[in-house]
Amino acid sequence: MKAFNFSRLALCVLCGASMSLLVPGLAGAGWVSQTSGTLNHLSSVHFPVDSLTGYSVGVSGTILKTTNGGATWVAQTSGTTKWLLSVYFPVDALTGYAMGYNGIILKTTNGGAAWVPQSSDTTYYLWSVHFPVDAQTGYAVGQSGTILATTNGGAAWVSQTSGTLNHLSSVHFPMDALTGYAVGDYGTILATTNGGAVWVSKTSGTINPLSSVHFPVDALTGYAVGEGGTIRKTTNGGANWVAQNSNTSYTLYEVDFPTDALTGYAVGEASAIRKTTNGGATWVAQTSGTSQWLTSVQFPVDAQTGYSVGNNGTILKTMDGGSGVEEARNAEFGTRNAELRIKPNPFTSFATLPGHEAERFSLYDVSGRQVGVFRGDRVGEGLAPGVYFLRSSDYKDKPLRIVKVR
Repeated sequence: MKAFNFSRLALCVLCGASMSLLVPGLAGAGWVSQTSGTLNHLSSVHFPVDSLTGYSVGVSGTILKTTNGGATWVAQTSGTTKWLLSVYFPVDALTGYAMGYNGIILKTTNGGAAWVPQSSDTTYYLWSVHFPVDAQTGYAVGQSGTILATTNGGAAWVSQTSGTLNHLSSVHFPMDALTGYAVGDYGTILATTNGGAVWVSKTSGTINPLSSVHFPVDALTGYAVGEGGTIRKTTNGGANWVAQNSNTSYTLYEVDFPTDALTGYAVGEASAIRKTTNGGATWVAQTSGTSQWLTSVQFPVDAQTGYSVGNNGTILKTMDGGSGVEEARNAEFGTRNAELRIKPNPFTSFATLPGHEAERFSLYDVSGRQVGVFRGDRVGEGLAPGVYFLRSSDYKDKPLRIVKVR
């Protein structure tokens, strides 16, 4: 995970819940805000074995834990005020590592009840950590080409020769502790096939900084994302990297393919979320419902339930692959649904549905409670700020997600 100079964007007012709406015909609610209990920037999120127990780390030594799928997040005592940039639990929800500024490394063996410092022998920032197969052998990368490796659960971290002074932002070993990849500034991509004894530079085809690398199922097919909406894909173990169209110029900070090399997600600045279901041939924008930068994304066990964290304590959750009501409407329900466009969205006073001004539409909050019926020319007038779902009063349409801000 890369360190970022976050802008303090205005908070988008959200009414969040991690439940599906109880609106007729609605199976999921896209990305929904969760209550983190902090305004500290969050850099990384990781759910080790299921969609219930997970961790997030961030500014000022912040460590959060949930055991109920994000319904509640509880702060843990990290023992540091340094910015933690990456968190990873290799095989279970008990033993994990967190890393960050000035070479700090923390380890827990009891699910975060206690975090114990480890010696990294570096003051460089560590931006990403990955343990490929167990809690013993792991890798960390960071500032000025730093690569560290441990084979004894962090009792000793040994520096490896990266061959570059470029900052390295992400490391991933897909199958074992031998073959791995690291990416970073100026389009840097490094690969090793011998556990880091030798790291070889690969040609990425870009000079944009790369923030994240992920190989979903093997050491051949992988993705890297970064500045300017950059997405690169390889199908031959990094020998060649091909540009993909992300349909955004915003920096993408992390990429995750949950179960295969076809369906994946990337998140980034200005609340950008992109999804592909065809191996990156097309990347489709999703509605995050927030204006905050998103720095990390993970789908723990499948392509449906996932989490993203970011600026100002933002935590989002989806239980329907992020598609939500708006994307589902556009993708599946062609006919009249495709004609409904609400403007503006988000809105401050009220919104309109061009071409449907005289029709009546019902609005529901995130709990599924109907909050009113509105004409199409003054939707949401008089309501408090929040996330709502709109549908025609005769239920001809699938619900449409809208956001009212202050």
